[in-house]
Amino acid sequence: MGTVWELDFYSRPVLDENDKKLWEVLLCEGLVDSQTDSAQTFRYSKFLPSSDVNSITLRGAIDEAIAEATSQGIAPPSRIRYFRYQMQNMILRACEDAGIPARPSRRTMALNAWLRDRDKTVYPQMEGYTTAPSPSVAAPPPSPQALPDALLGQQWAFVTLEAAAFSDLPEWDIGFGETFPLALADLAPSTPIPGLLIFSPRATALAAWMSGLELAYWRIEAGKNPAIVLETGASDSWILAGLPKSNLLAEAQAFEAAKAKANQVHFIGIQASPESESFAGFWLLQELPLG
Repeated sequence: MGTVWELDFYSRPVLDENDKKLWEVLLCEGLVDSQTDSAQTFRYSKFLPSSDVNSITLRGAIDEAIAEATSQGIAPPSRIRYFRYQMQNMILRACEDAGIPARPSRRTMALNAWLRDRDKTVYPQMEGYTTAPSPSVAAPPPSPQALPDALLGQQWAFVTLEAAAFSDLPEWDIGFGETFPLALADLAPSTPIPGLLIFSPRATALAAWMSGLELAYWRIEAGKNPAIVLETGASDSWILAGLPKSNLLAEAQAFEAAKAKANQVHFIGIQASPESESFAGFWLLQELPLG
């Protein structure tokens, strides 16, 4: 997967001397395995006036961050994730000019945790701090797409594992996938983590296809046609399975409630059969309150 960094470029709740909001560039290493300690990841921050909000300035900040990381013996990013839907044109242009692929993603765990911390410990201490709300960054509501016919799973099942069971995750036999340190979610070892297992004779093809997406989380859509929906990228979604019977919907909603009790942490696994001891794909997920 290479080295993944996460980027944010947006206004902050701090006014400058002209009563204009300060902007800030944040860059940090992403948490892409179960062993990474979030306290040891590389972080870069830079405040800018609103008059400097453009792709050229952002490109300069990216170059500056990479130089700083390199001086510390930290590998530069092989790609960058970002979640600000409205900023994607500027971010894509800056990253392209810097020669780094960038992808919209709602899987920005390290960045999200850092932003929450700065909202509590940094911005309120700054002169010009304001409690005025910022505009939403949410993308337009997605319309779930059907999976390609060749990738449909033949069976699926809801399962639950205690958080402690993930301690040996690096030793699991996994083909494609991505995880993060559960310590970041502040869960007790006994916390039940809900998951969805998909079984398919084309498990490897399905896992490979999913690995090309930015998996965010799965959710239950309880509308006219209830379904299990996989959210990916900034605004894409896919129908993993329908829930045509009331008992299936009730079971799915129970797992949605379990996800909420686990700080929105959950997982999705892909196997060739229920008897398989390996995973063609496995992703540890968390539905983040991006804002």
